[in-house]
Amino acid sequence: MRAIWLSGPEWLAVLRIGLGLWWLESWRHKDKKAWFARGTGIAWAADVAERHRWPFVRTGFAAVVAPRPRLMAYVVVYAELALGLGLVTGLLTPVALVGGLLLNLLYLVLMIHDWAEQGQNAMMALISVVAFFAVSWQTWSLDDAFGLFR
Repeated sequence: MRAIWLSGPEWLAVLRIGLGLWWLESWRHKDKKAWFARGTGIAWAADVAERHRWPFVRTGFAAVVAPRPRLMAYVVVYAELALGLGLVTGLLTPVALVGGLLLNLLYLVLMIHDWAEQGQNAMMALISVVAFFAVSWQTWSLDDAFGLFR
């Protein structure tokens, strides 16, 4: 593979790290006090799910998220932090890539009506797939340093 400035594996590491920074920014800009104390994030998602065109989204949200809004707020917020840290440092990278892909797909399905969110989640999901199948943890990662996932 020919590449300019960096090698192919190094460019894939840049892509992986960039995705991790995207997750960290998603975590950073959340108003944690509003999410945890007032439940704003889950309340917003509940409103979106309630009006969703697909019945399985409404019933799934009602069964999994609605009964435990406080727990789910912590899960969402700290999942984004864990994904970001894992991808930037390259620690447990395949797990973080698959977890991020699943979270992006959940966001994509929940926010099917929001075109701005669709683009962001589709691109993040695509990067996760490319970074996973290109084994992006082989360069500039703790996984490589520790000999994991070889």
